[in-house]
Amino acid sequence: MAEHSGKVVIVTGGGLGIGAGVAVEFARQGANVSIVDVNLQAGREVVKLIEQAGTSGIALESDVSKSADCLSAVQQTVATFGGVDLLFNNAGIQPLESHANVEDTSEDDWDRIIAVNLKSRFLMAKYAIPEMRKRGGGVIISTASTQGLQSQELVPAYAASKGGDISLTRQMALDYAAENIRVLTVCPGAVDTPMLREKVAGPTADEQLRRSIDRHPIGRIGQPQDIANVVTFLASDKASFMTGEYVCVDGGMMAKGAWA
Repeated sequence: MAEHSGKVVIVTGGGLGIGAGVAVEFARQGANVSIVDVNLQAGREVVKLIEQAGTSGIALESDVSKSADCLSAVQQTVATFGGVDLLFNNAGIQPLESHANVEDTSEDDWDRIIAVNLKSRFLMAKYAIPEMRKRGGGVIISTASTQGLQSQELVPAYAASKGGDISLTRQMALDYAAENIRVLTVCPGAVDTPMLREKVAGPTADEQLRRSIDRHPIGRIGQPQDIANVVTFLASDKASFMTGEYVCVDGGMMAKGAWA
């Protein structure tokens, strides 16, 4: 039997990058998947891949920084698949224009990054946990970042959101352990996603990508599948004694200790 056969998974930010890779891997392992993304067309393309893997998926156009959208996403998932077993809180942004120190960071940029990267974790958990409780437990996993542990320059809002994600993971794990709801987070290094490609775009793209690769002792940047392999393991019964923890999937970046 597939590891997640018959499970129901919600993946936020599931239309592209890490979210898409994780969603498809859950489908390969037997789960039905709800793709929650502001980009509905991208979500629909991932649903096609889910169906090719032999399970079912739905794409929901949702802004996970908004309470009503998060509640609706959970409700539509339950209406379609009958419940919620697993939540992958993955949606995240790091707009190029937000790269600035605190003085030069606009309040709008701060609020939007915190809302998408951190508030969404709270909102999706708030509405998914009651559904998990009905099924005797569940697992919540989020995408934080190595930048939640050791920051780079000029990313105050992003770093704060990722550090907050890790702290929220620990806190929720304590509150819900007795109800068989485990809470974990992964901290990726650089992963080959549209967000990374946008960040290194331009005439120096190859040089910037090489610098990113060189930061990783393992000699490459990650692929969405690298993250998917870890997330699906953490969500499985094989990791049943794990909760309240973060797992670095970073090619050795944190072991190296320095960004430069």
